Amino acid sequence: MRRFFASVLEVCEIALVAVGAVFLIRGFLVQPFLVSGSSMAPMFSNGDYLLIDELSYRFRQPERGEVVVFRYPKDDSTYFIKRIIGLPGERVVIKNGIVTVFDEARPQGVKLSEDYLGSGTFTSGNLEFSLKADEYLVLGDNRSYSFDSRTWGPLKTSDVVGLVRLRLWPVGNIRAFAAPQY
Repeated sequence: MRRFFASVLEVCEIALVAVGAVFLIRGFLVQPFLVSGSSMAPMFSNGDYLLIDELSYRFRQPERGEVVVFRYPKDDSTYFIKRIIGLPGERVVIKNGIVTVFDEARPQGVKLSEDYLGSGTFTSGNLEFSLKADEYLVLGDNRSYSFDSRTWGPLKTSDVVGLVRLRLWPVGNIRAFAAPQY
C-alpha cells in the first residue's frame, strides 16, 4: 500500500512540475499565436502558427522592421500582428506610396526601402505621425488589406506583447525571423 501512495505522490509531483514549467514558459518567455487574416501577406498567411518571444523586450526596445504581436489599442481582448515602421520620437510621413522617417540624426528624412513587401504593394494615405516617447507606428505588409496605425493611430509600448521569432506551421514553411536592415 505504501508503494502505491509513493507512486501516486511521485506522479502528482511530476504533474505539478510540468504545469509550473508550462505556466512559467508561456507566461514569461514564449507564447503561441495563430495568424488570422491576410494583413501580413506574403510573409505570414492566415493559419500560420507562430511563437512569440515575450522576453526580449524586457531588456531592449523594439527595432524598426521587427514583426510584433500586440493588443489592439481599442480592444484589449483582440491581438494583431504588424511590422514596426516608426520608433518613439520620430516623425513618419506617408505620401504618394512612400514612407519617410525623420529623426534627430536624419532631419532631412530617409525613405524606407521595404523589400519585404510584395511586388506592386502601395502604401495608401497622405498621413503624418509625430510619435511620442512611448509610441510606435505599425503597418501590415499587405498594405491594401491591413487595418493598422494608418487607421487607428500609434501603438503604445504597453500594448506590445512580443516579437515574432518562429513560424512552426505549416511544416513546409518553418522559419526563424529577424528584423530587416534598412
